[in-house]
Amino acid sequence: MSGQPSSIQTVTMPDDLTFEPETTTIETGETVTWTNESDIDHTVTAYEDELPDEAAYFASGGFESERAARNRVTEGLIAPGEDYKHTFEEPGTYGYFCIPHESSGMTGTVRVK
Repeated sequence: MSGQPSSIQTVTMPDDLTFEPETTTIETGETVTWTNESDIDHTVTAYEDELPDEAAYFASGGFESERAARNRVTEGLIAPGEDYKHTFEEPGTYGYFCIPHESSGMTGTVRVK
């Protein structure tokens, strides 16, 4: 046990352009923390069409839409050693990606029970 409360799940961004783990499963109301462990900037950006109907949009940089996040990518970058947190209030499956590394397959999924 790491001493962290069970209500926080950590996803890391290592040097290989992935989210680790790629799929995270949590309970409603829990928080995911994405930590950048690489030496380059990344984003955490929800795919708008991969959100449950009632779910709030999420993206590093605090954007309210995928279009805004893509248009202002530099404002959403997570620097090495930094992190981003989001609390999931609605059950369902959430797809997300890193804007600069989407073409390299840097995508992930959060499943909320």
